[in-house]
Amino acid sequence: MTPDVMLTALRDQKPLVHCITNYVAMNIAANVVLAAGASPAMVHAPEEVAQFTPICGGLTINIGTLSGSWLQSMTAAASSAAANDIPWVFDPVAHFITDYRKCAAQSLLAQRPTIVRGNASEILALAGEAGTGKGADSGDSVEAAWGAAKALADQFGTVVAISGPVDYLTDGKQEAHVSGGSDLMPQVTALGCSQTALMGAYAATGPAFDAALAAMAHFKIAGTAAAKLAQGPGSFQMHFLDALSAAQPGDLAGAIG
Repeated sequence: MTPDVMLTALRDQKPLVHCITNYVAMNIAANVVLAAGASPAMVHAPEEVAQFTPICGGLTINIGTLSGSWLQSMTAAASSAAANDIPWVFDPVAHFITDYRKCAAQSLLAQRPTIVRGNASEILALAGEAGTGKGADSGDSVEAAWGAAKALADQFGTVVAISGPVDYLTDGKQEAHVSGGSDLMPQVTALGCSQTALMGAYAATGPAFDAALAAMAHFKIAGTAAAKLAQGPGSFQMHFLDALSAAQPGDLAGAIG
């Protein structure tokens, strides 16, 4: 499915997306999903995720503010998604900074997410390679992680999406690059995390590779449009949400190549 078809389907279907994300990202992630045309739900209590996940079109898991109870919820939700053929997106935020996070990320990866989305340093470390990331910020170029992305895609049967100045994604067989956006995007907290949530919405409407590509293209063209009006990161966030909503299906192809 081409990106224009994916965006049309997303807005027609308005899928419910189960977002287990971090405290910092909850508000912006929910607003991004809504602006794009889907419906977010931030359910994370371990007592209810296994029951809630099956009624959703997609699941996203982000380990930004990890805790024991949240990891329990993430594990249960991923298992429920697999049992019910629901696509899920894994965002291994800064998973390399502590042993606890490393183990959590590897455990979730072993559940074979539909899509893995991260920055270059996160993808390198997830594949067991050395990187130079600092917390949630990447210290490596997207190009440096291409090989790691392909290796992860082959090993786990997943689509791997790397965000950066020029995004890269692969399923081990096909690949794509997505350009555009703005230098202001990294200055808005949790905007990358919100891309994971949007990717879950797209994954609910079509094939995994096509979903990741459409989500990345939607982000890039919205970022480009918002930068033309923004005076700084504060106003950029406002214009970015408007641009996500205003984007037309035919616009997305302009970011791919």
